[in-house]
Amino acid sequence: QVQLVESGGGLVQAGGSLRLSCAASGRTLSNYDMGWFRQAPGKEREFVAFINWNGGTTYYTDSTKGRFTISRDNAKNTVYLQMNSLKPEDTAVYYCASYYSGGYYYTNAYKNWGQGTQVTVSS
Repeated sequence: QVQLVESGGGLVQAGGSLRLSCAASGRTLSNYDMGWFRQAPGKEREFVAFINWNGGTTYYTDSTKGRFTISRDNAKNTVYLQMNSLKPEDTAVYYCASYYSGGYYYTNAYKNWGQGTQVTVSS
């Protein structure tokens, strides 16, 4: 199975930008559709963005549409999440995951998860 490691999180002021990376090992990333999720303290893990295996199809949750961009570089075995115009409500631990089956916005549609990277947006 594929192992996933997120990086790129940190503390940023509102309106700023961050780029998260999700590096895969163990399997070729091009075999997988991928997703980004986030979990804020006291809240359930929620869908952020999805990208299919070749980058030709992407989906976003309404709250991030137009601000976040998911992309991938299969040659580097890496998926990215570019986050612009960040808001305090974007503060959460961000996770990448490999899609398995089912609705792409459901956590149980994903099989392998990274350990997460913290994003904190100050007002």
